[in-house]
Amino acid sequence: MGVNGMKHIAIILAAGSGTRLGGDKPKQFLEVGGKTILEHTVGAFARHDGIDEIAVVTRADYVDEVRRLTARCTKVRHVVEGGKERYHSTLAALNLYTDDDDILLFHDCVRPLVSQRIIGDCIEALRTHAAIGVGVPATDTIWQTTADHCIAAIPPRATLVNAQTPQGFRRSVIRRAYDLALADPSFVSTDDCGVVRRYLPDTPIHIVAGEPTNIKITYKADLLLLRELAEVSGS
Repeated sequence: MGVNGMKHIAIILAAGSGTRLGGDKPKQFLEVGGKTILEHTVGAFARHDGIDEIAVVTRADYVDEVRRLTARCTKVRHVVEGGKERYHSTLAALNLYTDDDDILLFHDCVRPLVSQRIIGDCIEALRTHAAIGVGVPATDTIWQTTADHCIAAIPPRATLVNAQTPQGFRRSVIRRAYDLALADPSFVSTDDCGVVRRYLPDTPIHIVAGEPTNIKITYKADLLLLRELAEVSGS
């Protein structure tokens, strides 16, 4: 249990429908090294002593499958249905918890290589910050473009960070941000840090250092990397 009775809760966002890697199922359910990507990701958080419990948000037609895959993990307390947009999954998770002091870490299921160091640093940062994101410095020059595909601006690379997950918040902060967002007719779906940034602009979002290996599984080469690292770690 966290400091002063607060819980550290990992929310695994597994409601995506992407099948670009091939096959007839979402990529979070592909097997790599004898386990699904979902199992690798859940396992990363389950192994960390600072995580008290885990909730998985998934597609309606995969709820039973996720319950089967995570049945042996005692830290998984909830498996719930998400929605079409990412924020629907966040809201489904928020509705599970009522203690405003709880710490919630929202993580993309298809980032199974998140390290124990990143998870620990996120928990530590949330002792003194109400909102955090994980990122790595941009290594490429980024072009801001116009609608007709011309360069409009070239932001200084030193100010740019490639966003990763987890994104973490005190429950009171992310709940308040979404209450304001849902009352806004012009609300456009974005990630959770984006919602806090827009609707609670006075709340600083601290950046925790990510890692190049904390990738979002997108290409077949990413599966090879996951297999190699899983074999090395024995996970």
